[in-house]
Amino acid sequence: MSTKIDERNEAREAPSTDAAVAAPRPRPTWWVRLIAFAACLLTLWHIFASFLWIAPYSALREIPSQEVLSGYMLPLFGQSWSVFAPEPINGDYHFNVRAVIEKDGEEVETGWVSATDVELSMIRYNLFPPRAGIQSSEVASGQMNAYNKLDEKQQAVAALDFAAEDWEEWMVRSFEELDEGASTEAYMREEHLSTAYATQVAYAIWGDDVVKVQYRVSRQNVVPYAERNDPGAQRPDPTFSTTGWRGPIEEEGQSRDDFGDTFRHQFESTQK
Repeated sequence: MSTKIDERNEAREAPSTDAAVAAPRPRPTWWVRLIAFAACLLTLWHIFASFLWIAPYSALREIPSQEVLSGYMLPLFGQSWSVFAPEPINGDYHFNVRAVIEKDGEEVETGWVSATDVELSMIRYNLFPPRAGIQSSEVASGQMNAYNKLDEKQQAVAALDFAAEDWEEWMVRSFEELDEGASTEAYMREEHLSTAYATQVAYAIWGDDVVKVQYRVSRQNVVPYAERNDPGAQRPDPTFSTTGWRGPIEEEGQSRDDFGDTFRHQFESTQK
């Protein structure tokens, strides 16, 4: 009797052959495979593009073409080895703006405002810093690099005031009137960009009554490496690119209101 009871218990506890066989895993649908394939291609392209962008220039860069590579990497993925040896970043750029505004029928000159300090306040102590926090530094770096390639006569032209209508054409003609000198095409691109940025900053702070703007770019190096352990070491004096007054510039498609809302809010928070 006990033997039959034991057999019944064993039969009840033993799993059936069909249940013991695991059900086959369903195959992914065609759209899941397509998404996975596209993600793999995108990852491979990003790694390849990043390698070409960071590595020293070679003929490989012409595979996607320089225009395609720049269009993909900038502005979101731009990077370089400049934070590492042998030539790490060793200085700070600042972009300052002032303006002449029309107030009660008179033209009033404002004081200088550091656009760089306003933008840096967006990223300081911020775990998710916005890219807007480094725009002025990039503009300042490009402008000063182009300015330093000008000769003394060309720099003297850049220091003049060009605030009338079509002032960029006037400035180009002034460069062309010089007997000789390096090409100023690259500088004029940076001049246009810097003035357009200064215009947006001026509108954001002082409103729509801006008559003309002036920007000032400076660079200050850090304490020299050889003096890093000297408690009395001080940073070298900043250097400046001297530029005059400019007429306001706005690019097609720019939103003065969007820029102003963001920049003005941050500027006001730094004044508290």
